[in-house]
Amino acid sequence: MKLGIGIGWRPEIADAVEALPGIDWVEAVAENICTGHLPDSLVRLRERGVTVVPHGVSLGLGGADRPDRGRLADLAARAELLSAPLVTEHIAFVRAGGPRVSSPVLEAGHLLPVPRTRDALDVLCENVRVAQDSLPVPLALENIAALVSWPGEELTEGQFLAELVERTGVRLLIDVANLHTNHVNLGEAPATALDELPVEAIAYVHVAGGVEKDGVWHDTHAHPVTGPVLDVLAELRSRVDPPGVLLERDDDFPPAAELAGELDMIRATLNGAAEDAKRPAPRVRPSARAAASTPPDATRDRLAEAQTALLGALVAGGPAPQGFDRERLGVQSRALAAKRAGVVAKVAPELPEILGTGYRDAFLSYAATRPMSGGYRRDAMDFAEQLLVAGRPADAAARRRLTHWWQDRAGAHPPRRTTRLVRAARAALIGR
Repeated sequence: MKLGIGIGWRPEIADAVEALPGIDWVEAVAENICTGHLPDSLVRLRERGVTVVPHGVSLGLGGADRPDRGRLADLAARAELLSAPLVTEHIAFVRAGGPRVSSPVLEAGHLLPVPRTRDALDVLCENVRVAQDSLPVPLALENIAALVSWPGEELTEGQFLAELVERTGVRLLIDVANLHTNHVNLGEAPATALDELPVEAIAYVHVAGGVEKDGVWHDTHAHPVTGPVLDVLAELRSRVDPPGVLLERDDDFPPAAELAGELDMIRATLNGAAEDAKRPAPRVRPSARAAASTPPDATRDRLAEAQTALLGALVAGGPAPQGFDRERLGVQSRALAAKRAGVVAKVAPELPEILGTGYRDAFLSYAATRPMSGGYRRDAMDFAEQLLVAGRPADAAARRRLTHWWQDRAGAHPPRRTTRLVRAARAALIGR
């Protein structure tokens, strides 16, 4: 299916997206869509014939456990609600722990890389097949950006993606900004990945902005698209004409004119690369879905232990697993905490209002050893609870306001000493 040129639909820029010229389709974060009521903007876009693709972020198909049936049902419902031609997700894990490793479940609040090993690929392939069987439309999976790499990897990114496609028949959503990110952070050449992956399996392409700090590229989706990212897009276009290309922006939204300018740059890059393309069209590779096998539980257990150890180091103050770059783990840990602080400030804007300039430091201190136990709204409640238990904030008026805010949402009084001891013991177990 030919999608054309699109943009990520977000509530903050809904009006701008509707007014942008030349928009053929949009992508909406699946978890932000309520199946009982579509936002009026998406209703109007669909009435105009604009295709809407739901983009999931919480399945964690690269995790050790099989996909949650409830999450799959939710994603399927959104696909049907939108009459979407496909749904998309990520090659990533987003949570770890649980009964398989006898530990509390840890939530990353972020997309984390899957080790490119045979074991991890076996698990991912089965998880993808489970997802495909549960969805009413085709599935496409996105390559992610990474700040850290796993020790002992057996495959390159292109090889990993190629074998995933051959074994499952899944489509690919290639994010050229993520290829650039992995080039800066991990030394992986985008051209090599494009040469190795099956470009004929691409369903569409993401283009997004980021920023480099101290030699590390952060895939922020909050900065303008850069020249190097457009260069990767040109490399991809020289190999294949992608069915769709989409501009992503998730924060610090610019005026509509700037979004239009970025879309024009994307169009110009595609047109220029098309004129220069000299490579023959790639041969479609046969799918090997019939040869699918189920990985033994021991394979999932090994992956669970490894992912739990990594996530514990990133979000729960645990030790760095052997073989990882400790400095880079610190960068990733701080980035995850900063993202949590920013998202919590959005879902609970009263917290930075109550705490003022002290909000960010207080939240980062809290996040250093307290992983997410649920979504961001639960995180906001846990953060406020932790402050109140500690007798903070110091200002009495602010503390009263925070207490009232917490009570309005929890329907109870802040926890007393017994509850605090239980939670302290739980936190200690998480950090083991």
